[in-house]
Amino acid sequence: MDNIEKAIKILKDGGVVIAPTDTTFIITCMVNNKKAVERLFKIRRRPKTQAVSLLVDTLKMAQDYLLPISKEVITKLAEPYWPGALTIVLSYKIDKVPGLVRGGGDTLGVRIPNHQVARAIIRGVGVPILGPSANFHGEKTPYKFEDLDPELVKLVDYVVPGKCSVGNVSTVIDCSVKPWKIVREGAISIQNYNSKVKSRTILFIDTSSN
Repeated sequence: MDNIEKAIKILKDGGVVIAPTDTTFIITCMVNNKKAVERLFKIRRRPKTQAVSLLVDTLKMAQDYLLPISKEVITKLAEPYWPGALTIVLSYKIDKVPGLVRGGGDTLGVRIPNHQVARAIIRGVGVPILGPSANFHGEKTPYKFEDLDPELVKLVDYVVPGKCSVGNVSTVIDCSVKPWKIVREGAISIQNYNSKVKSRTILFIDTSSN
C-alpha cells in the first residue's frame, strides 16, 4: 500500500491526516465525518467559530456542496484558475456541510488544489476534504515537510510525505457579495479597480510571477 492509498484508507475510517497540497501542508479529514471534523478542530486548537475551507477534485464536486454557482464565477474564476491557488467563497448547502466546518457563517471557501497527491486523495475518498494548514492555530504555516510541528504530527493518524509546489497560501475571493471582495492575497496576485464603464469591481489576476 502506497502513501496515498494509506491516507485514503485512514480518512475513510474516520482518521485525521496531514498531507501536502500546492500551497501548504494541510491537516485534513472527510467533510462528512462529524467526529473526525470535531477531532481535527481539537487537535489544531482552532476556534469553533472559524470556518474552514474545503478542497475538492472537480467543479461538479464543489457544486454538490454549494448553492448554484453563477456563470460569471465559473467563467471568470473557476475555469481559468482551478486547479490552482485560488479559494472562492460562496454560499453553501446547509444540509451538506457540518456546523463546525461552517463556523456559524453563511459562506464557505472552496478550491481545487493543483497537486496530484491532494487530488488523488480527494478522488479516493469521494467527498471534499478540509483544507486548513497543518499547524496549531496561530502558529507558523508549514510550506515544507520540515516545517511540520512534531507535537502536531504526534496527534494525527498519518503524514503523507511530499512537497508543496507553490509554497504560499491561496488567494481568497468572496464571491457571495457584489462587488467581489478580496479577503486575502496569496499565491495569486490580484489587482482590482473600479471600471469607468462598469460600476462593479473588475478583477485582474496575474499568475506570471508564480
